[in-house]
Formats: sequence, C-alpha cells, structure tokens
Amino acid sequence: MPHQTHLHSDTTLNTIYRHRSIRKYSGEPVATEQLQAILEAGRAASSSSFMQCVHIVRVTDAAIREGLYEVAAQQKYVREAAEFLVFCIDYAKHKQAVPEAQVDWTETLIIGAVDAGIMAQNCLLAAESLGLGGVYIGSLRNNTARVTELLQLPAYTVPLFGLCIGHPAQQPLYRPRMPLAMTVSENHYRPLNAEALAAYETILADYYQRRSGLDLNWQQAVANNFARPVRPHILPFLQGQGLARR
Repeated sequence: MPHQTHLHSDTTLNTIYRHRSIRKYSGEPVATEQLQAILEAGRAASSSSFMQCVHIVRVTDAAIREGLYEVAAQQKYVREAAEFLVFCIDYAKHKQAVPEAQVDWTETLIIGAVDAGIMAQNCLLAAESLGLGGVYIGSLRNNTARVTELLQLPAYTVPLFGLCIGHPAQQPLYRPRMPLAMTVSENHYRPLNAEALAAYETILADYYQRRSGLDLNWQQAVANNFARPVRPHILPFLQGQGLARR
C-alpha cells in the first residue's frame, strides 16, 4: 500500500516556487515522523524500468559526518544540518540478486544518476513542504574513493551527492533562474538568444551584488566552472567500481 501521512504540508506548487538552498540551520532535530515522510517520498519516486537502482545512506555517526565534511571542502552545514543523506547509484543489489546482470554499460550509469536525482528531489520537496530546508552537496565527488571508504560502499555503487536537511535559520534571496524562453522550445532546439541572455545577465548580476557584493554573472560562472578539468578522477573511479566500462 502507498505510504500515507497525517503531517501538515504545503501545496506542491507553493513548495516548488519558494525553493531556496538553505545553508544555515537552527540545530533543532528533524522529527522522526518528518524524516520517515521524507524518505517515503523518495521511495515513491519514478524509476526507469522500475530497476530501483538508488541507495540512500543516512549519516548519523559523528566521525563519518566529519569525514564527509572534510571531503566536501569543509562546508560547515555538512556538519551542522540535522540530517545528512547520501544518494548513491546502487547496482550491488542487482548483481547480488542476478550475478549475470550487465550493469557495466554507460547507459545503466545514466539510469542510476537520473533515478537518484528524481528520488532526491522528491525528498527535498517533501522536506520543504513540511517547513524544513535543505541543500545538495555535490562536492562529495571531490573524493569519491574516500566517501566510498567512509560509507563502506561495495562494488557497483557510486556516491553521487549529499543532501542536508534541517530547520532553516536563514531566509536567502531568491536566485533568478533563466526565463522559460531560454530553457524551453517547441519541436526543435532553440539556440541561445543574445538579447535574452543579456537581459538575464543584468538580473543575475544584480542578485549577486545584493547577496554578497560579487561582480558575477552566468557567463562568468560558466567560465569559472569549466576553465579546467572537472574531477578527472571520476571515470577511473566508476570503472573501478565495475560501471561505465563500455
């Protein structure tokens, strides 16, 4: 039977539209019933071919949390959030159940990553609908081998990202997204429009100035993020885990 809860939650669209990444938390614990509802929301997510190839590790051990904090560039909210969940691609259970399963194709890796993203977003939206907040931690991929060691992950698994969840102690500004005209088209791909980009850059630059006094826009952020090799250790790590070999 589908999970049911009696917890009060906000409407779906209100929850989605008011999303902010929360990096400061009050220290108040997340209630057991709330956490259960959040995890059940993840469990209810869509799954490609119903392969259910995601595993969530809830980190409650202080030493493990400290190790993940070190991997994640010492972002203090990794330490401070009431809950920290790590979302992993998981084909270990498939190999255990069906040893001849061919899970080493690149496509199976993509399926696992897509499923993990869908499941995680269900969890975050559920948390936000309950008045909680969260932020994703992709920097766990700074050292996937260390995360794998800390969480004792077996072969055919990959730690993708973390998710902090807790009671917000801040109300950050809304970060303006690209308008739909830049991200949605009909029937065919629409190349980037220079005028639309310039208008968006003005809005985003104003946001960065108001938030933290930075002279930054989207194009500069792209240049900063992709000016050097991006975690080149990932491919050999994946292949060492028995994935993305062909």
